[in-house]
Amino acid sequence: MISNSPSKVLVLPATERKRQRLFLVLCGVFLTNALIAEIVGGKIFSVEALLGLAPLQIPIAGQKMDFNMTAGVVNWPIVFITSDIINEYFGKKGVKRISYLTAVFIVYTFITIYIATTLPPAQFWLDLNGTDSQGNFFNINDAFAKIFNQGLGIMAGSIIAFLLGQLLDVYVFSWLRKKTGGRFIWLRATGSTLFSQLFDSFVVIGIAFYVFGNWDLKLVFSVGSINYLYKGIIAILMTPLLYIAHHYIDRYLGKEYAEELMEDAVRSDEASY
Repeated sequence: MISNSPSKVLVLPATERKRQRLFLVLCGVFLTNALIAEIVGGKIFSVEALLGLAPLQIPIAGQKMDFNMTAGVVNWPIVFITSDIINEYFGKKGVKRISYLTAVFIVYTFITIYIATTLPPAQFWLDLNGTDSQGNFFNINDAFAKIFNQGLGIMAGSIIAFLLGQLLDVYVFSWLRKKTGGRFIWLRATGSTLFSQLFDSFVVIGIAFYVFGNWDLKLVFSVGSINYLYKGIIAILMTPLLYIAHHYIDRYLGKEYAEELMEDAVRSDEASY
């Protein structure tokens, strides 16, 4: 017997649908940029060469250092600001949830990459791609494996550094928000980033290139210091973007509902202390 009675469909309020869509978009931006940063992080590039400058030889702790950074720094500022926005509207639980999920996906990504490096190459692929732009021969399969297997060391370091950095960031952000009574967005966003990335900048490079690589501690300190200096400068420069993001998110959610979400985030954080 077929019932003619209409099935009940749960219809969420418009505000709740907007909240869910916002969280989904923010998580997508966070996850995508974190994964990209991990994958490309094995490349170390010269900022001076990029800008057409001579090596700067900046004196730091008795050493002269150039601006050499991992390519992952291109995407990490987006991760920082997205993390702060999630924390602002969804509290510590929201940031921790996406951080743990991202860590799982980073592991999955590098396991997949490792499997890809072990697959036997097709001969035509070796033949077609065996020279560089100057015509010099190289084994593309060995190059592929070397580049991506270097990323496995980065994965080990970055998982530890990523989770440590994110947890420090979320707690410092929440602590500063509690102390300032919700004022001074720039202080909690920049302050939490500067504190957490002090650990992230050195832990990930130390594990990836010192423990699993062949770098010495001087080189780890040099690149880590430059990376941290860069992240600090970018965190400060990106502060206006945080205010712009707040403006458009408040317009999207509605000012009253946006403030309600932020108040709920504060209450949830206070309850977890």
